[in-house]
Amino acid sequence: MFDDRTQAAGADVDRPRQISASMPLSDRIFRSAVGLCGILVLVVMGGIGLFLAYQSVPTLRVLGWSFFTEREWLPEQNRLGIVAVLAGTVQVAIVAIVIAFPLALGVSLFISEYAPRRWRRTLIALLDLMAAVPSVVYGLWGFFFLQPQIIYLSRWLADHVGWIPAFRVRTDPTVQGWEQNLYTSSAFIAGVVVALMVMPFAAAVMREVFAQAPLAEREGALALGSTRWGVIRTVVLPFGRGGIIGGTMLGLGRALGETIAVLLIISPAFDLKWSVLERGTITVSTLIAGRFGDANGFQISALLAAGLVLFLFTLLINTLASLLVARSRSGAATEI
Repeated sequence: MFDDRTQAAGADVDRPRQISASMPLSDRIFRSAVGLCGILVLVVMGGIGLFLAYQSVPTLRVLGWSFFTEREWLPEQNRLGIVAVLAGTVQVAIVAIVIAFPLALGVSLFISEYAPRRWRRTLIALLDLMAAVPSVVYGLWGFFFLQPQIIYLSRWLADHVGWIPAFRVRTDPTVQGWEQNLYTSSAFIAGVVVALMVMPFAAAVMREVFAQAPLAEREGALALGSTRWGVIRTVVLPFGRGGIIGGTMLGLGRALGETIAVLLIISPAFDLKWSVLERGTITVSTLIAGRFGDANGFQISALLAAGLVLFLFTLLINTLASLLVARSRSGAATEI
């Protein structure tokens, strides 16, 4: 009798449970919520693009292609163009990313590979704190503190590598001494400030990817006699290639659209020039911020058209970055 009950109980316990092929309710809710968020982002981005395109129609209808080839911005003469504005935007962004990239890469590698474990949390917090500082604070710091000091570096670059068009400064040979005002309010100074602003964002992305490098491959490289730098060169950097590209492009997108800090430093000038050390430049974001308050209907349309160009340019850069990240997927170079 007891054995029969035991066998019956054992049969109940050993009975295989029914496995449902359908997705659990919680997973379906989560997938639906994530899908709705993704669709909402696309709708918002599309709405912004359509709004800017609609508002740009009057300007493009009146000015046509001259809007993209005209250098001046003279509303009273109906001469509005963004070629010099785009050139200034690209100059500031290139200076910023050239300075920010090695800084971000070095900081992220130091935190993830060299810093003592007890200091990593503090360094990460400081990096996040730099990203949280308002742009107006960076702009004021750059205008009152950095600019009076960095003009000496600008002069040194002009004197020693002035044969490069980007560092050539047109000076007056009849003036005794050197003209300090030629080197102030330049794209170079604005780019340095923007580089300090975008560096924490790029470094945060790179550090997260470097921290996920496979431990087994790290230990395998060390077991084969590799040094710490050898592990970084053969394991960490190939694995984090996608993060390096993604963080750099994130910083570039931020540099293209930075407004307040650049507006506080540069001296607006619609000049189409190669040199980044000379005084005066203008960017799309600072043009909109500086002229929007006094603009009439047609000028507002022209400013929104400039915003549309910046929107499409940033979207193109982010799309290229996504393609590059997809082709250089993190860890692809370390797979056997």
